[in-house]
Amino acid sequence: MKKQLAVLGIAAIVALSGCGNSGNDGNNGNGTTNMNTPGGTNNTNGTNTNNTQNNNAQSGNAGDHAGMNHSGSGEMAKVLKQAANPTYKVGSKVIINADHMPGMKDAEATVAGAFDTTAYTVSYTPTTGGDPVSDHKWVIHEELKDAASTPYEPGAEVVIDADHMEGMMGAKATIDSAEQTTVYMLNYTPVGGGELVKNHMWVTEDEISTKSN
Repeated sequence: MKKQLAVLGIAAIVALSGCGNSGNDGNNGNGTTNMNTPGGTNNTNGTNTNNTQNNNAQSGNAGDHAGMNHSGSGEMAKVLKQAANPTYKVGSKVIINADHMPGMKDAEATVAGAFDTTAYTVSYTPTTGGDPVSDHKWVIHEELKDAASTPYEPGAEVVIDADHMEGMMGAKATIDSAEQTTVYMLNYTPVGGGELVKNHMWVTEDEISTKSN
């Protein structure tokens, strides 16, 4: 009888041991071990699924101004009529009040050029595709293909001959507004840091102010 009880006891231990091994120790059966961590779910290849999703979302949220040509060549200045008596002369230190691009508003700038022309806001669809751009500031008269000798009125259809933004050159556009004014070309360092932006085109007179001493 004692031998029978001993055999039954050993069998029970073996059975219990087998049950313990059949449980899920984190192995999902396909050779991948899943581990829950505060940052997300990790597997044995070291990939954190939550972090991967977050990184993908961040990479897809590039700034809206990613296609902006921040600095200009200054070539356009060679064919423009320089302002005879601009409010802000070349070399003047000014503060930018416009926010055409991130880091622009409140930046300290140096006037690199001042020109008398007609400045337009325009709406267009980029030649590279994508969403239409509305009320883009600014395109000047000399940056329109085969520009007429007189300024255009709002509603006029034109073709842009400037590359301020990716997909802008050659795009068909509609004039939203027009004003005879002085436009300024500026050099500035973005608020918060970054590389010096040279020959930024364009800001109008009411978009800059005198730098306080």
